[in-house]
Order: sequence, then structure tokens, then C-alpha cells
Amino acid sequence: MRWLTIFLFLLAVAFVVQARAKDESVDELKSRFEKARVEDRAELGIRIAQEQLHNADKLYNAGNIDEARAAVDDIVTYSEKARDAATQTKKRLKNTEIDARKMAEKLRDIKRNLAFEDQPPVEQAIRRLEDIRTTLLDEMFAKDDKKGKK
Repeated sequence: MRWLTIFLFLLAVAFVVQARAKDESVDELKSRFEKARVEDRAELGIRIAQEQLHNADKLYNAGNIDEARAAVDDIVTYSEKARDAATQTKKRLKNTEIDARKMAEKLRDIKRNLAFEDQPPVEQAIRRLEDIRTTLLDEMFAKDDKKGKK
């Protein structure tokens, strides 16, 4: 019975820690990003981009176009920073590429619901995310090419 109590307590602590990590604001994440080790920046950059993607969707739906555009700019900026960290460390290349693809897909969905005059910044962000993906794919497969030539 005592072990069960300890287990439940540890489980509750784990949930609290996880919930707190998810509740960090974008500004807190950005601050952490600037202080983070290069090995941690790919994951943190993608997390910021994903949060901003969620925010952009809500802001566009609420009609806050200027704020949504700023969030879209952050999506691209932090995805590029994540790409740079991933290529520098040669870690999380695949995960970063997958996340960039999913964000580009979500931006396409958002773009379909926007007025014509609001679509160009989103289209540009989609193109930049595709460029990020291309760079990451080139980096991933460049490794294989080098191994094959030896």
C-alpha cells in the first residue's frame, strides 16, 4: 500500500511538471531559446513555432490580422533557427523536417480560409518552410551520399 501511495505521488508530480512546461508562454520560450545550448535549440525552436502556429490560427479566426502576421513571422523565424541548430549539431534533422512539413500543411489549411488580400504572407511562410524542409532533407541525405562514396 505504501508503494502505491509513493507511485501515485510521483505520478502526480510528473503531471504537474509536464503541465507547467506546456503552460510556458511564447515569450518565456523565446527567452529560454536564447539561453539554451545549441543541442537544445532545434527542439525549442520548433516548439515556439508550433505555439505561434496555434496562436496565428486563433488570431486569424478572431480577425486580428496584424497580430496573426507577426505570429506567422515567428513561425518562420524559429523554424529557421531550429533548422540551423539541427544542421549544426546533426541532431533532430528528421524531427525538425517532419515538424516543418506539418506546420506548412497547417498553414495551407489556414490560408484557404483567409481573404485573398491576407493570403500572401501565409503563402510566403509556406514557401520558406518548404525551403527549410529542403535544406534539412539535403543535409540528411548528404550523410548517406558521403557514406556511400567511401
